[in-house]
Amino acid sequence: MHGASREALAAARERLDALTDSTPVDAGSLAGELAAVTALLDREVSLRRVLTDPAQSAEAKAGLAQRLLGSHVGGPTADLVSGMVRSRWSQSRDLVDALEELADTADLTAAQQDGTLDDVEDELFRFGRIVSSSTELRAALTNRRAGAPAKGELLRSLLGGRAKPVTERLVTRLVTAPRGRSLETGLESLSKLAAERRDRMVAVVTSAVPLSDTQKQRLGAALAKLYGRPMHLNLDVDPEVLGGIRVQVGDEVINGSIADRLEDAGRRLAS
Repeated sequence: MHGASREALAAARERLDALTDSTPVDAGSLAGELAAVTALLDREVSLRRVLTDPAQSAEAKAGLAQRLLGSHVGGPTADLVSGMVRSRWSQSRDLVDALEELADTADLTAAQQDGTLDDVEDELFRFGRIVSSSTELRAALTNRRAGAPAKGELLRSLLGGRAKPVTERLVTRLVTAPRGRSLETGLESLSKLAAERRDRMVAVVTSAVPLSDTQKQRLGAALAKLYGRPMHLNLDVDPEVLGGIRVQVGDEVINGSIADRLEDAGRRLAS
């Protein structure tokens, strides 16, 4: 997002945090209602254009949102959406993208409130690894000819009773309503949102063998010192690393594996 939309999203995030921090609102229910509004505006293009039309007054757009949603969602959701349509958006689709992010954030807030956010973060990461290692599963979850009910049923068979309810809701929404995103991009976005709930960054750590608790603590502390923010470690084991570790933080990769050093040495010899 750029310009006006970025500012509108920042304001919406603040309102969501204020709502979930200082009121008895059920963050999980709020997430479900925001997801329903996301689906509605994603489907009804003309409606979202009206709600983001800069030629219309902010109050007129907020009033329309209240009339449309008031009998279908709770007061907190209606108020939150009304506040969002009062803002200016660079393009109408940005409003839907923002609503989708708020729905995911509300679910992650629910996990934070009940003490399961760490589990949700780890489950999202592990699910991504499972999908990346199974071409057949990825094809089934991204098949455009398969309907949302069939994909939802497949996810229930995979995650039901094995993952936290928040994890299952987040993954199900992503798979059944990807809205143009790849599965990998969507899972990465969810992981980043989960990390932001704790003001943490995410480091994907790949090692040849599992790290000990002491090694994880030392690595986490070193990365937190390097980046100046708390760091959540997503751990993966790959025997091909051949010793050492590989750390990726966002787009930055820190290579410390034997395989990487051998490859680098080979390039130098070749040159």
